[in-house]
Amino acid sequence: MRSLPLLLLLALGLPSPVSAAEAKLNVFIWSEYLDPQVVKEFEHKFSCKVTVDVYEDAESMLAKLQAGGAALYDLVVPPDHLVPTMVKLGLLAPLRPDNLPNLKNLDAKFASPPYDRGNKFSVAYQWGTVGILVRAAAGKPVAESWGLVFDERQQPGKFVLIDSVRDCLGAALKFEGHSLNSTEIPHLKEARNLVIEAKRRAAGFDGSVGAKNKVLAKSVTAAIVYSGEAARAMADDTALRYIIPREGSQIWVDNLCIPAKAPHRDLAEKFINYVLDAKVGARLSNFLQFAMPNAAAKEFIKREDLKNPAIYPPADVMAKLEFLEDLGAKTKLFDEAWTQVKAR
Repeated sequence: MRSLPLLLLLALGLPSPVSAAEAKLNVFIWSEYLDPQVVKEFEHKFSCKVTVDVYEDAESMLAKLQAGGAALYDLVVPPDHLVPTMVKLGLLAPLRPDNLPNLKNLDAKFASPPYDRGNKFSVAYQWGTVGILVRAAAGKPVAESWGLVFDERQQPGKFVLIDSVRDCLGAALKFEGHSLNSTEIPHLKEARNLVIEAKRRAAGFDGSVGAKNKVLAKSVTAAIVYSGEAARAMADDTALRYIIPREGSQIWVDNLCIPAKAPHRDLAEKFINYVLDAKVGARLSNFLQFAMPNAAAKEFIKREDLKNPAIYPPADVMAKLEFLEDLGAKTKLFDEAWTQVKAR
C-alpha cells in the first residue's frame, strides 16, 4: 500500500514520518554516567527514544566527533578544558537560553564559567576530582601521596594508571611539584619519565570505571580514578579509601553540550533543561555520587553524600586543586609525551 499523505496521517492522529524521526535523542557520554531511570522517565515525558553510546576518555570522544560524530549525536559531555577547543573546531552548536529556563538553578560558581562565559555552548553536569582509590592493608597506614603509584617504595600493591593524557601526566606533574598545566619541557620530561617507570610496575592502563571495578574485584590494590567512581566503590566495600594526594590534584567539570550538526537539537535542549530541574538533578547526583553544580538540587541530595569528603572535599583540600586549562597549540606537547609513554 502506498504511504498515506501527511495531512491524512495528522487527521487520523497517527505519527508522521517527520515526528517519528524527531522523537530520538542520541547521547554520547562517559560510561556509567546516567541514571537509567531518569532516561526512562524522560523518554516517557517527551515520547522519544534515547540511545546512549559511551566512551572512556575525552580524547576518544573528541576524535569521534571530528570524524563525523558531530552530525550523529545530539548530546555530548566534554570536560571543561575541552570546551574551548571544541568551540574553535566548530564542533558545538550554541545553546538557546530561551529553551533552558532551568539555567537559573546553576550554582553561581558554574554559571558563566571561565571556559565558556555566558554558558554559550555548555551547561555544567557534574563535577569532581581525580585521586587514588586504594585497598589498605589492615593496620597499615597509607601515604596520602601520588607516590602510591609514582614511588616504588610507597606502592601498596598492584595498581592501575588512568588511561587519559591530561589526567595521568597531570598527576605526575603534581607529584613533582609542578602545575598540572605546565608546558615547560623539563617538567613534561620528568612527568613522562615518571609515568613510563610507573607503567613498568603497573597492571596497565584503564578508564576510571574499569579501574574502579578492578579494585573492587581485588585484582589490583589501587587505581587512579575519578571521585564518583571512588564514592560508589566505597559504598560497596568499606575497606576502600579515596585519597586526594597532599601534593594537590585536579578539579574538573563535565558539561552537557550539543554537537554542531545535531539532528535533534530541540530535543537535546529539552533534555538539558530536564536535567537542570532541581529534583531530577538531585536524583542524578544521588545515583552517580559525583558533586552537583545545581544549587537548587542541594536540598534533595542525600545528607550523607553532602558530608562525604570524597564527593565534596573540605576547603583545605579544595585549595590544592587545579582546573585543567585549554593549552591551545601546546596541547601537542602532552600528546607527544603520551605517545612516548604508550610506546615504551
